[in-house]
Amino acid sequence: MAGRTVRAEQVSATRELILATAERLFAEHGVYAVSNRQVSEAAGQGNNAAVGYHFGTKADLVRAIIRKHAALIEEIRARLLAGIGDSTDVRDWVDCLVRPVPEHLAALGSPTWYARFCAQVMTDPALRQIMAEESLASPSMRQIVEGVRRCLPELPAEVKAERGDMVRHLVVHVSAERERALAENTPTPRANWDDAATGLVDAVVGMWLAPVTRGSRIT
Repeated sequence: MAGRTVRAEQVSATRELILATAERLFAEHGVYAVSNRQVSEAAGQGNNAAVGYHFGTKADLVRAIIRKHAALIEEIRARLLAGIGDSTDVRDWVDCLVRPVPEHLAALGSPTWYARFCAQVMTDPALRQIMAEESLASPSMRQIVEGVRRCLPELPAEVKAERGDMVRHLVVHVSAERERALAENTPTPRANWDDAATGLVDAVVGMWLAPVTRGSRIT
């Protein structure tokens, strides 16, 4: 029994080391620029097939990294949701949408790699789909998305879809750029992650509530 416990602990520690190493390498170089063998070597694994043994494919590894952070992010979302109740203020719902990841990154300390990892994942359609699936598997995220939609003014479907894409890119890439600046010890516009989240909320609310210029393709 003791031997099995020790073995299980060793496997768990190896998995965590591989996940942390892969997250860092993917964040810094891009997901497809880094091979599973390079991840195994950087994680100090004598067996170059360690990544495949523990996780399977590259896509499986990406999904595992996302899930590694998901539980803690979900706790933050749930707490923020509990604080707004049945609010009809779009800013309250956007706050619940935007703030969890910056708050999570602040709790991790510096340096972090998750924001840059997410930005790299967003550049690939197949991997982006994994992130979307994992995100929408969260009941609180589905509740937040519905809350935002319920509080928005009437918008043409094309505009709503367009602004949804803009919001995703803004939140992901602004967070990634801040994370990179912190890792490189360069100045940032905001003093901390909480202030950065506030700035993002301001921008996202403004984006959603901006006027719509009627063009030939918007009805």
